[in-house]
Amino acid sequence: MEDKIISLKKELDEVFVGFGIDIKNTQSLVEFELLENKYLGRKSFIAQTLKNINDFPQEIKPLVGKTVNETRKKIDEELKSLKSELNFLEFDKKLRDEKFDLSLPGRNLFTGSKSILSSVIEEIQEIFIGLGYEIADGPEVETDYYNFEALNHPQDHPARSLHDTFFIDEGILLRTQTSPVQIRYMETHKPPVYIIAPGKVYRNDYDVTHTPMFTQIEGLAVDENINFGNLKWTLETLVHSIFGKDRHIRLRPHYFPFTEPSAEVDVSCNMCDGKGCRICSGTGWLEILGAGMVDPNLYKFVNYDPDKINGFAFGMGIERIAMLKYGINDLRLFFENDIRFLKQF
Repeated sequence: MEDKIISLKKELDEVFVGFGIDIKNTQSLVEFELLENKYLGRKSFIAQTLKNINDFPQEIKPLVGKTVNETRKKIDEELKSLKSELNFLEFDKKLRDEKFDLSLPGRNLFTGSKSILSSVIEEIQEIFIGLGYEIADGPEVETDYYNFEALNHPQDHPARSLHDTFFIDEGILLRTQTSPVQIRYMETHKPPVYIIAPGKVYRNDYDVTHTPMFTQIEGLAVDENINFGNLKWTLETLVHSIFGKDRHIRLRPHYFPFTEPSAEVDVSCNMCDGKGCRICSGTGWLEILGAGMVDPNLYKFVNYDPDKINGFAFGMGIERIAMLKYGINDLRLFFENDIRFLKQF
């Protein structure tokens, strides 16, 4: 058994000597791969010896394994050192072969930025989160029940004609407003409810002030002792946070099927400070949203007691807010991907 160990060590020494000669003659990464495969590959003496270790007597197997692995480790260390050196030489050669002018100016990298609509949405969300509201979400493909009926639009209600609706199938449509989110939320939550619902909505319209798809944020507050004064204070807080504390709001009587009383809300024109100009058509005011007290009829769809609670709701188009905030005069610019427009923000 001792003779076998001596014989194995002699063979390993011869392998290592041969490796020492070959490694000195290795000048490239291609030659390195051949060298590595010759001495550590599957058909190498070291790999074959370890593979057939069971051919040795049981008593000397540990010693055989230790002896072979010592040689393998020495070869592996020298290979790693050589590879690092060859990589450096290859890189240096590549740099020398390449011709470039270090005095040339660098290329400008065009970095992306957040969409202006996303920025306005996040700004409004932060305002209402600060007021204690939660953010609610719902499907963009809705049923007639949630989009119309549960919002006080029965089948023969004239308000249905106010919406140019995209119907997918009978009773299935692309939501025309984010108000269905309010109904869905109230179905699973008991008062008090304070939520805002941002999302895309769809109507069949396209011009300077309308697009088939646009973004809304609707708000809902339902609790005990909610009144119109609470609504006015909330809207003033919103306007002052977005447009500045020097801006005023005006509420005009209006009609919405799901609120009563209802109001259109205007903000004083920032161009003329309410004196009247071309931007505000001489009125001194710019319309920004609709609002009102929740119609008690809605509560029957969500099992709320209208004798114990009341609330208010409001809804705004994000594109409209962004246009007024940044002085944009065409709603379609948000969707046409004109790089000249996008780079401004």
